[in-house]
Amino acid sequence: MQGWTLPLLQSAAFVDLQPLLQRSLLLKQPERLLSALVSRPPLAPEILLAFLNPQKILGLVVVRRLNRSGSCWGIEQLRVCEQALEEPGNPSERQVEAAMLKEALHGRLGATSWMASAGTCQLDRLALLREQGFQPLRQQTIWTWRAARLQAGADGLPADLQLSSLNRRTAPLLWHLEQAACPAQLRQLLDRRCEDLLDQTQGTGLLWVDPTRQQAVAGVRRLRRHGQAPHELEVTLHPGWSHLLGAPLARMLAQVAAGAHQVRLRSDTNDSDRGRWLQDLGAVAEGEELLMGRSVWRRQEHLERTAASRWRFDTVLEPFKPRRRPVPTPLLPNHGLRRESAVLSSSR
Repeated sequence: MQGWTLPLLQSAAFVDLQPLLQRSLLLKQPERLLSALVSRPPLAPEILLAFLNPQKILGLVVVRRLNRSGSCWGIEQLRVCEQALEEPGNPSERQVEAAMLKEALHGRLGATSWMASAGTCQLDRLALLREQGFQPLRQQTIWTWRAARLQAGADGLPADLQLSSLNRRTAPLLWHLEQAACPAQLRQLLDRRCEDLLDQTQGTGLLWVDPTRQQAVAGVRRLRRHGQAPHELEVTLHPGWSHLLGAPLARMLAQVAAGAHQVRLRSDTNDSDRGRWLQDLGAVAEGEELLMGRSVWRRQEHLERTAASRWRFDTVLEPFKPRRRPVPTPLLPNHGLRRESAVLSSSR
């Protein structure tokens, strides 16, 4: 996206994205400079536009890098201007969305996996993602919760656990906890490291640590907000410690949510225990969404060309390489010498 395209994004389909578009445009140059100097999380997402002509924009797609290594990317927004597609002869909405997705998936160097989500009732969007190779990974329920509804008489911290804040020292504990709680396929696609968890955390985060095993068994953190999105909390619980679902974990949840009038949470739809726990807290289910992902496989042609060029270069330098000293041949037996001298005498 360039500066001259911002006035063209004034249709009703893009009005709510104006703060995000302006921020991305302002941080475009600083982002390039900082990315060349140090590995760090992106300041703003990347925005790709679909043009019918230089004065008419058909749609846009917003993508964001989900880890510092750049191996995993996420699709945040996929919008199409329906007014621009009503004219006869223009491509359909499905064609524009498919073209933008293909450009996004194959235009990011180093990306090996992609993540996207859509509501379970958005059948057209789910079908489009499946056409582009996305596979369902997890069905999630979205909850809205007000921390003020928490009862004042909730219990405190369990006696056999320690409460720790999330920081650089305790981030490895949260990383190991997430590795244990996350499904294997989703864990491989996300490709997170300790620094990625810290980058995606905004404000405070708390952990329950088992001091005897030196491992985190539960964690609550506030995810970083993008634009005008509501505050969102993530609750991670070790599979072997499901009995912690109750008033103590609710107290830690309220402590992390302090200062936010209303927060959003996500839970696996198949996790009935967590669903009942959130209902007991007074959380309201807003709907369900499907988390989808796909891998990107590319032929390593540049590596093959590099190997071929290296072989030709070594061949050219072969005559100039230092030679090893020849190994002396062993002495022949005496009868071999007599036979050789006899042959020489007969030839004379």
